[in-house]
Amino acid sequence: MFNAALNLFRVKETRKKILFTLFGILLFRIGSFLPIPGVDADVLKNQDASGLFGIFNTFAGGALQQFSVFAMGIMPYITASIVIQLMQMDVIPTLTEWSKQGEVGQKKTQKVTRILAIVLAFIQSLIMSYGFNNAYKGLIKDTSIIGFITVALVLTAGTALLLWLGDQISQYGVGNGVSIIILAGIIARMPTEFVQIYESQIKDAENLTLAILKIVIVALIVILIVAAVVYIQEAIRKIPIQYSQARAGRRMLGARSTYLPLKVNSAGVIPVIFAIAFLQLPRTIAIFAPNNEKLQKVVAYFDFSHWLGLTLYVALIIAFCYFYVMVQVNPEKMADNLRKQGSFVPGVRPGKKTELYITGILYRLTFVGSIFLAAVSVLPTIFTNLAKLPASVHIGGTSLIIVVSVALETVKQLSTQLTERNYRSFITGRKGGK
Repeated sequence: MFNAALNLFRVKETRKKILFTLFGILLFRIGSFLPIPGVDADVLKNQDASGLFGIFNTFAGGALQQFSVFAMGIMPYITASIVIQLMQMDVIPTLTEWSKQGEVGQKKTQKVTRILAIVLAFIQSLIMSYGFNNAYKGLIKDTSIIGFITVALVLTAGTALLLWLGDQISQYGVGNGVSIIILAGIIARMPTEFVQIYESQIKDAENLTLAILKIVIVALIVILIVAAVVYIQEAIRKIPIQYSQARAGRRMLGARSTYLPLKVNSAGVIPVIFAIAFLQLPRTIAIFAPNNEKLQKVVAYFDFSHWLGLTLYVALIIAFCYFYVMVQVNPEKMADNLRKQGSFVPGVRPGKKTELYITGILYRLTFVGSIFLAAVSVLPTIFTNLAKLPASVHIGGTSLIIVVSVALETVKQLSTQLTERNYRSFITGRKGGK
C-alpha cells in the first residue's frame, strides 16, 4: 500500500492532480474561516451541533457554525439537482429530451442546474440570515433590508465559488470536485468530534477503565460498519449476456459470453443527501414564525432526535434509493442497447421481457442497498444514544457513508490513471507513455 502511494507521486501527471486537489481543499478550508462583514459569529459558537443543523454544519466543514463565507456550502446545488432530476421525469419535455442526448444533454442539464443552484442559494441565504438572526439575536448587526441582502449576496458568492472550485477539481484534480469538498468538510470536523468524545467520556470519568472500554467497543463497531460499507459499495450482481456473433476484422468468431454488472447500491450516497435536504424544509418554513409553538413542535418531530423524524428519514432514504436508481439505471434503455448490439440474456426474450427481467433484479438489489443505507445512517445515532456520546457524533453514519464512498471512487480513479499510464508505456515503449 505504501509503495502504491509512492507510485502516485512518482508519476508527474498524477502528482500534479493530487497537489491541485489538495490546494483546492486548502482554499475551501481558508474560506470556511473567512467572516462575513457585519456578522457576529460568536453568537453561534455555543449552538448545539446535533440534528439537521449538525449535518449541514458538517457538510460545510464547520463553516455554518462560524457563519463564514462558505456557510451555505453546496446544499443549494444538491437541492437544484433534486429539482432538475424530478423535472426530467416527463415533467418538462426539454429536460427530458436533454436526458436522452448523452454527453451533450448532460452539459446543458449541468448548466441549468448551476443557474438554478445560484438562484436557490440567494433565496436560501436570505431565509437563513433572517431566520438565524431571529433565533440568535445579535448575529447580524445591520438588520435593515440592505443588511440582509448584503449577507445573502456574500453567502451566494461563497456557494458559487465552491461550485467553481468543485469544477476545477473535477477537471484538473482527482475525483468528483463536489464530493471532494463534502469529504473535506466532514474530515475537518473529525478532530473536534474526537475532542468532544474525550472531554465527555474520558477526561472526568469516574471509572476510566470502563470509559476506555466503551470507546473501544464503539470504535470496533465503527470499523465493522466501514467494512460493511466497503463490501456493499463494491458488491455487484452479474447478469450473464450472450452475444450471438462477434466480429474480429472480417472474421466471425461466433457466439461469446460476458456479463452486465449491476451494483447492489447503484444510488451511492445521493439518497441520504436528498433525504437530509427534504427534512430541512419544515425548519426552513419555521424560520418565518419563530414564536409559533405548534410549528416549533412540528420541527422537533422532524429532527433525528425524535423517533418520528428518524422513521421519516429512513423512509425517505429508501424512497429516494428507488427513485434515483430508476433515473440513473434505465432498464428500458439497457434492454434496447442489448437488442441493438445483437446480445441477449440467456433464457429471456429480447425487448420488453429483458427490460422486465432487469427491472426485477434492480428492485431486489435496490431493496438490499436501501435497507443497508438506512441502517448505516440510523444505527450510529442509536449506538451513540445508548453510549451517551456527544450529540454531534450522532450524524456519524451519514458522514461515514460519504467518506467511504468518496474515498473508494477517488482510489478507483487514481488506480485507473496509473493503469492507463502503464498501458501507454507498454504500447509506446517509452517512460510515461509519451
